[in-house]
Amino acid sequence: MPLRPASIDEIRAASQRIKGYALRAPLVRLNVDDAPCEIFLKLENLQPSGAFKMRGAFNKALSASDDELSRGIWTVSSGNMAVAVSYVAREMGLDCTVLVSNDAPAKKFAAVEAFGANTVPITWETLLEVASTRKYPGMDGLFIHPFADQEVMAGNGTIGLEIFEDLPDVDVVTVPYGGGGFAAGVASGIKALRPEAKVYAAEIESGAPFAASYAAGKPTPVDQRNTWVSGISTPYVFEDVWPVVYELLDGSVVATLPEVAAAVKIIAEANHVIAEGAGAAAVAPALAGKAGTGKVVCVVSGGNIDTEKLVTILEGNVPE
Repeated sequence: MPLRPASIDEIRAASQRIKGYALRAPLVRLNVDDAPCEIFLKLENLQPSGAFKMRGAFNKALSASDDELSRGIWTVSSGNMAVAVSYVAREMGLDCTVLVSNDAPAKKFAAVEAFGANTVPITWETLLEVASTRKYPGMDGLFIHPFADQEVMAGNGTIGLEIFEDLPDVDVVTVPYGGGGFAAGVASGIKALRPEAKVYAAEIESGAPFAASYAAGKPTPVDQRNTWVSGISTPYVFEDVWPVVYELLDGSVVATLPEVAAAVKIIAEANHVIAEGAGAAAVAPALAGKAGTGKVVCVVSGGNIDTEKLVTILEGNVPE
């Protein structure tokens, strides 16, 4: 079945379904005085799994039948969805296997191990292939797609619902863009409740496929390289997601890697909060004046950053 924007009824149902499992993450002001707009942080890094992904993962698993769950659950991930699905499996008493990009941060591998899932390291190229085909030899059970799934997207949409409830006059929302289902889910909630608000994909200079595709009006591949900012940046927009993100999003705001590192440092020093690179990628464009003026909500998608990278950033440098 083709993906479509999540309806507000689907999002509200997801909100009720995941209550007690996922945290209603706080919305707080970024404590800086010289920003070009009024910046608010939606702190998804405070989720028990360290990132927003558990919202969609829980909504998918809790929507499934006992028969669908009888053989366990599995996913493919660059890190945070692996952690989230592992956490869901532990909480629901399910068998779980996660395929994880072998260049994912060590902290994410450690979290998966702590939650008791079976881990299969794969290459980045294999990850992209599995995300497209939804198949991998030996995998059985319910596949929880990291982004291109209606229930996962509705779970992500609960963030948009909460943003509107906490800040009804929001002007702009920036959402880290990886596979697209996160941004589409949040935008589904925002656009249903405040259509005049702008929702932008937050991308990085090392691979911004939505920016190129949005400008061209069609999926457009880009040169992409993996960096210390994990969880976002792919070489292309996935075709099954493209119609939804093109309908919902108002464009892309692209940050440089130094801007992202600076945002991690500012968030830590100003609000005493740890953001990973992907989470800070939503804040960096707002700080640089790329997200416009007014009340701008930046979704800090996660906080699973390796300690050595964080130390490098706090010392004023950019990780390699």
